Amino acid sequence: MNSELIVTRTTAEAQVIPLHRPGREKPPVTMKRVEAPVVTLPAPAPPPRPPEPEPDTLTRTLSFLRNRLTGDYTVDEYGFDPELADALVLPPLRMLYEKWFRVTTSGVEQLPVDGGALIVCNHSGTLPLDAAMTAVAVHEEHPNHRHLRMLGADLVFRTPLLGSIARKSGQTLACNSDAERLLRAGELVGVWPEGFKGIGKPYSARYKLQRFGRGGFVSTALRTGVPIIPCAIVGAEEIYPKIGDLKPLARLLGLPYFPVTPFFPLFGLLGAIPLPTKWHIEFGEPIHAEKYSAEELDDPMLVFNLTDQVREAIQHTLYRRLSGRRGVFSG
Repeated sequence: MNSELIVTRTTAEAQVIPLHRPGREKPPVTMKRVEAPVVTLPAPAPPPRPPEPEPDTLTRTLSFLRNRLTGDYTVDEYGFDPELADALVLPPLRMLYEKWFRVTTSGVEQLPVDGGALIVCNHSGTLPLDAAMTAVAVHEEHPNHRHLRMLGADLVFRTPLLGSIARKSGQTLACNSDAERLLRAGELVGVWPEGFKGIGKPYSARYKLQRFGRGGFVSTALRTGVPIIPCAIVGAEEIYPKIGDLKPLARLLGLPYFPVTPFFPLFGLLGAIPLPTKWHIEFGEPIHAEKYSAEELDDPMLVFNLTDQVREAIQHTLYRRLSGRRGVFSG
């Protein structure tokens, strides 16, 4: 008997077993699509441009000559020619400043970056080289290389050739009207109120300030509302030690004095070479004139007190500098 094996395949369906009791199922999770913000990245900065090389001496000279020939230069109402001053006047003065007198400065930060100010200095040295060195100090040490507009005596402008050079280098006559117009125009103006009394004093009176006149510079600063900056110059007193004065010769030549020094006129032109003393120029803390009201501007006592304050500030700075000086030629 043939037996027949019948295999029966039973298909069972899988049963889902819930993990939670009925009624406590978790709600289905729905995924929300969130739009991410679009961030615009800044464009890359362009590479820095290399600084343009400064023109060499030959290029500057050729440019200066071309402008002279074509008339492409400016001169202001006082005769100031900035291009000529930078090209012809400043270079020899800069040599004296750096190599001969070895001038150092302090307080340059007291000078305004822009705008007007009145710089008041002591005067000495028989010849007014201290004024020229102060102008170089302002131009070379100031971050904006500003020009100092110096107020000079009428003798300077009456002298042939010297008067023309003085005008072209930025000087003008020491009168209140010109000073006031320059200050209102935002210029740095330099004044030496001792005048010939200071520059021509004997060597025995060195570093002793003479009278500051009637305070005309203070009145100008008050009317224009600019700061007054005291400036003390050490080193100029000894460049031409004045030990005598040939007054008859001075009257004959129309000069305020004719100096006699240990080397002049004994050694002629060689005696006119200034001694290589070590200089220091210090600009002091400004005295602000703009804080006074219009009613106070005509007060003579205010003018007198401010004049005396400026003079005392310069004198004290001179004494302080002299007390720390090692020597006339070493500084």
